[in-house]
Amino acid sequence: MKKMKWWVMGAVVACSVLLACTMASAEPRGIGVFGGYGQSTDNIDVFRLGLQKPFSSRWFDSRTGALSGYFELSYNLWDKSGDTTHGVGFSPVFAYYFNPDSHWPVIPYIEGGIGVAYINDYLIAGRNLSSNFQFEDRIGIGVVMDRVDIKFGYMHYSNAGLASPNDGIDIWIGTVAWQF
Repeated sequence: MKKMKWWVMGAVVACSVLLACTMASAEPRGIGVFGGYGQSTDNIDVFRLGLQKPFSSRWFDSRTGALSGYFELSYNLWDKSGDTTHGVGFSPVFAYYFNPDSHWPVIPYIEGGIGVAYINDYLIAGRNLSSNFQFEDRIGIGVVMDRVDIKFGYMHYSNAGLASPNDGIDIWIGTVAWQF
């Protein structure tokens, strides 16, 4: 059974990479790599690494800003006193960038998104998430400085009531990304 879980996790990663590559085309900001650290409300350490690919479109351009975003593929590690869960996630994230065409050295933004995740163990630190499949919701604020993106946000993982119990997990997280 354990081999099956890793096989499914590998298939999710491969499909997510393929989907991200086909849905996003190139633009001046290219692929980004990111790392993040956070903690859940019940002190589970959360480490995230991954790739980001900007959307090729912008919407609602105005003097204030524009809506765009990115696709994110992530590897996640949750740990509390050696009780560890690994996962992969894929999320489209929408971001409203304030004055993205200005010559400001710092461009602030707000973001939100809902994606999917597969975790190898749904029991962690006394929490029962009830399924390997989870939804990955997020909101956050950040700044882009040249090719460095720094953000702070809130993430919530749950199965949206598809299985019971649905304890969910709430995470406050900081992330730094570098675009190439």
